[in-house]
Amino acid sequence: MSEFTHLIDLASARLGGAAVAANDEFFAEKENLLKPEAAVFIPDKYTDRGKWMDGWETRRRRTPGHDWCIVKLGLPGIVHSVVVDTAFFRGNYPSHCWIDGCGLPPGADATAAGVVWQPVLERSELAGDTKNAFTVAADPGGERRYTHLRLNIFPDGGVARLRVMGEVLPDWTRILATAAELDLAAAAHGGYVVDTSDRFFGEPRNMLMPYAAANMGDGWETKRRRGPGHDWAVIHLGIAGTITRVELDTAHFKGNYPDTASVEGALMKEERSGVSADVSMRAIGDWKPVVAQTKLLPDHPHQFPATVVPGAEATHVRLNIYPDGGVSRFRVIGTPDAEARRRAVLRQLNAMDAQDVGATLADFCAAPAWIERMAALRPFADAAAVLAAADAAADAVRSDDWREAFRHHPPIGQQAAERPQSDTARAASSREQSAVQEASASDLAALADGNRAYQEKFGHVFIVCATGRTAPEMLALLRERLKNDPETELRIAANEQRRITRVRLEGLLG
Repeated sequence: MSEFTHLIDLASARLGGAAVAANDEFFAEKENLLKPEAAVFIPDKYTDRGKWMDGWETRRRRTPGHDWCIVKLGLPGIVHSVVVDTAFFRGNYPSHCWIDGCGLPPGADATAAGVVWQPVLERSELAGDTKNAFTVAADPGGERRYTHLRLNIFPDGGVARLRVMGEVLPDWTRILATAAELDLAAAAHGGYVVDTSDRFFGEPRNMLMPYAAANMGDGWETKRRRGPGHDWAVIHLGIAGTITRVELDTAHFKGNYPDTASVEGALMKEERSGVSADVSMRAIGDWKPVVAQTKLLPDHPHQFPATVVPGAEATHVRLNIYPDGGVSRFRVIGTPDAEARRRAVLRQLNAMDAQDVGATLADFCAAPAWIERMAALRPFADAAAVLAAADAAADAVRSDDWREAFRHHPPIGQQAAERPQSDTARAASSREQSAVQEASASDLAALADGNRAYQEKFGHVFIVCATGRTAPEMLALLRERLKNDPETELRIAANEQRRITRVRLEGLLG
């Protein structure tokens, strides 16, 4: 098994990849670049602009420069290789290409003038009607997480397909802040197939995809077994955790589904790229039963609680099917363990572009100086380093930046902040103010009156670390702090913001 066989196409349209902009698509549309199926050629098909081509094709350039297309990756991640496929483009393919990348927060405009693009692939020569494959060199500064790529072609021409092979690096800071239980094996969460006994009819990685299977070809199917034994697939979980249930779907497999199946789990040493095929054998003594061998039904979604070993902990699972057959989708539902959470969050924070990490850090404290300082203090070695950096960064924050951070908090007892909040920040505010939901009508009315008086006196919302505090307690604090002068109150509010920041970071990192 070669070094990167576990990689998936991060840009695939099936995963949500999209060609969001191009400077030219005169002959053929940019959207063709990310189609999951191979390009086709229809000799006698023409449009009113010329020969129909299954790819992205620009007009013949008569001025200096080059053409480009910006692609939003369906899943963000670390890029290890790209394939620039010029299938059927023979006299009209580009002579060279190069690729830039960036990491942006959700909803950001990749065409905006302020976007900073980083080199991913240096200028490289292309061949016509060829799958031009390129290995992406490791970034000397460490892993880099991309959300968008820009394919540059020189000077013009056509590209049939773009494949971006990489490791998924999810937005763990937001996933873990809002989900207590998740699919530990999902490709969207970084899960991948390490090894398998057979992949004759269908690729086992299909089982981990987030979209519904289109047909039998969109699952894992083995050849017919003519001897003893059974088929299996070993899956590296995207995040280690405690398994609570397993979902196995045989959709579309009717005369060729497995007769029975079982699931085992194992705790293995974490590995980066370069996983080896012997992982299935190396730890065979460590496999523990999760789901006992169970009868399956054709074309049916099965749900199995982890009954053999309730609360089984695992970094890997092995799906065994007896004796052979096809599985459409496979889900391993569970709760991430504390150490795995920390590793996942640290890897994400360290790999994010400055543009992307800024929006993520704003969920904890939206003071611009704090965000800038935190981003500059990366990479973080461990959770303690993150917390220490948060304290050090707060020391650099001045009055106007603190006031900006306050604008991202809703008043106590309310939901809307002056500045827009992400779903993660809104959820955090809601958790922190959970006691207010039990408040009496009179306390809520008093809080509303106090908030107005506070805003009029100090020019910003009342900031208090509300975690664990009741509405009467917060109301008493508000009334007490209304007695302060503006300078004293700003200092107190800044300290409360620092406490909120630490509580949120500790909650995420464990």
